[in-house]
Amino acid sequence: MLAASWAPLSPAERAVAIEVLTHGPVSRTEIARKLNLSAGSLTRLTKPLLEAGLLIEGPAPVSAGAGVGVGVGAAEAPVARQGRPSQPLDIVADSRYFAGFKITEDTAYGVVTTLRSEVVADRAVPLRTRDPEDVADLVQEMTEDFRAEFPRLAGIGVGIGGQVERLARTVTFSSYLGWQEVPFADLVEQRTGLPVVVENDVAALVESEAWFGAGRGLDRFVVLTIGAGIGYGLVIGGRLVRAGGGDRGIGRRWIINPYGPLTPDGERGSAVSLLTVSNIRYQVAAGTGRDHTYEEILALAAAGDPLASRVMDEAARALGTVVAQIANFAMPEKILLAGEGIGLMDIASPAVWSAVDANRDPLAEPVVLETKVSDFNDWARGAAVLAIQILVLGRPRE
Repeated sequence: MLAASWAPLSPAERAVAIEVLTHGPVSRTEIARKLNLSAGSLTRLTKPLLEAGLLIEGPAPVSAGAGVGVGVGAAEAPVARQGRPSQPLDIVADSRYFAGFKITEDTAYGVVTTLRSEVVADRAVPLRTRDPEDVADLVQEMTEDFRAEFPRLAGIGVGIGGQVERLARTVTFSSYLGWQEVPFADLVEQRTGLPVVVENDVAALVESEAWFGAGRGLDRFVVLTIGAGIGYGLVIGGRLVRAGGGDRGIGRRWIINPYGPLTPDGERGSAVSLLTVSNIRYQVAAGTGRDHTYEEILALAAAGDPLASRVMDEAARALGTVVAQIANFAMPEKILLAGEGIGLMDIASPAVWSAVDANRDPLAEPVVLETKVSDFNDWARGAAVLAIQILVLGRPRE
């Protein structure tokens, strides 16, 4: 069911739509300059989007998502050959809503966003089982609850820790859920009647930040997540670089210290062994004989506990080394650090930056590192952005 899509749109029409969506309100003059269009061509390209009620001329009405974007002054120069002053174009943010879901090994986190990805509702429901049919039933139930409040729900995005292929429809492998070759998009579409896209959860988060967040407008941008695993996404020229590897990721064999800890998950001294929440907890438990939550370990380290401090200091040096290596080889304009393990920066940022400096040429450009305190709703919001992309692009991004 693709009735909610803007398709069929030409590539030029889509370029205009994306520009307004991610940067609006924006003047016609600025759009024409950035996309190398004449005033007449721009008028022709925007006409179907204005008629569909998805774009609006002039100051946009105040809505749930109107606060995001770049403002345009009222004294904008007139567009050539137009008989009236140029008016900014903007998205009608609440003309459509989108559901996004992050499926973990025990919980389904769901959000509803506007067309500009601002979250207007959220809900978390424990999984009854990990059976794909049962999880699809749960997504349907949550979607119906959302649709009762937001009847203009136009699409669904689902983020899963795993490998997703076949035009963002099939989960080929997920160790967290125990799935192989699960056509999860089809299962949810059959139940909801809405367009559905399924994607690796890190890729969804990267797309969200590239379109609406920390990477907006940047040519080279990296997202690095630490938490249950190590997530990495690289954007070049505004597009996510696609790579295989699934949810096993690169962190298990990304060796930071060959003499580092040996843990149940990942090679000795790998990024996964040093940085993931489960392995940090494992190291502390091995030394104390009792289990601690990640938050308890952070508190112990902050209070000067010798074992917790040693483990977190080693993790901080590993994080700084990873950041430096990314900066050395990918040369991004910004690195966004996110995930449930981000609390490491609160207690050990000097050690992180010391490791960054130790692994960078002294004459290299400074690393721009932004941290984002995030929860599972942020991951679900990333999945909703995938559904927004379907609306704009008419298909999942290949």
